[in-house]
Amino acid sequence: DLRREVQLSIKRLIDLGTYRGMRHKRGLPVRGQRTRTNARTRKGPRRAAASLKK
Repeated sequence: DLRREVQLSIKRLIDLGTYRGMRHKRGLPVRGQRTRTNARTRKGPRRAAASLKK
């Protein structure tokens, strides 16, 4: 079915080692969007910054 076809095409990109494949692997935007800000959906929830201990 369609889900399988999509998975296979993503796997193919990853196996070929293309830029797009690497983006899929790292869970970052694939289609050229900015990532310095506004990539939250793809990156997932923010990780808490480690607090400095004295």
